Amino acid sequence: MAPPALKRMTPEEFYRWPGEEGVRYELVDGVPVKAMTGASQQHDGIVVNALTSLRTKLRGSPCRPSTDDIAIPVMSGNIRRPDVSVDCGDRSRTAYEATSPRLAIEVLSPSTRQTDLVRKLEEYKALPSLAYILLVEPDLPRVLLWWRAPGDLWELAQFDGLDGVIGLPEIGVELGMAELYEDVAFSDPLAGEAGLG
Repeated sequence: MAPPALKRMTPEEFYRWPGEEGVRYELVDGVPVKAMTGASQQHDGIVVNALTSLRTKLRGSPCRPSTDDIAIPVMSGNIRRPDVSVDCGDRSRTAYEATSPRLAIEVLSPSTRQTDLVRKLEEYKALPSLAYILLVEPDLPRVLLWWRAPGDLWELAQFDGLDGVIGLPEIGVELGMAELYEDVAFSDPLAGEAGLG
């Protein structure tokens, strides 16, 4: 028997809606959509590495990293949940969403890859407070960094191999590729070597 169709919701209704336990939902065109039903150890390891590094480096600053439990409302009215985000806005004990997100990190996965690379990317770019979007490959050390340049234009940089350092000056942080991929096993043993094309 097919599950009943989910009705359209406002953001307020979405935040109150319990959903299915253990499932991450985003609000897309007014309807809750399963964002991911669980992550591989590879995916999860990168998320933990990013959170750990950002937490350490942002200590004492007004910015703080969050898991996908903290939502980012985007300009289209959708509600997204990046794997990791950094919020530099006011803190609220009861808020479910970031108030001034500066960084969104998505670790790509087969089920969400196309959405992350196209639709979500454009939604993130439309957020005035966002300065950086990191799209992280889980199976080889490759990161795409979108950053907001002067004139509100977005520029793209690609980092390959484990020797690179991703500069995020708007939040006062540098992330090493080796930090992001620490203890991550690649299916291709050569993928862990620096200098990938």
